[in-house]
Amino acid sequence: MIPHMTALERAFELARSGKFASVTEVKLAVSKEGYLVSQMEGPQLSKQLRALVKANRRPDTDA
Repeated sequence: MIPHMTALERAFELARSGKFASVTEVKLAVSKEGYLVSQMEGPQLSKQLRALVKANRRPDTDA
C-alpha cells in the first residue's frame, strides 16, 4: 500500500499504467497491494476504469 493513497486513486493510477488488459486485472492488483476492493464498486467507476485501461493498454497486453 502507498501511504496517503486511497484504493480508488491507486486503481486509476494502475489503469493509466498500461500494464493491465482489464478492470478485473486492475482490481486484482489493487487487492494484492492491500487495498479494499469493496471501495471500487459501481457502473460509472467501472466505465471510467475500462476507458483508461483501453486508452493506455500496451500492445503486449492484448489477449
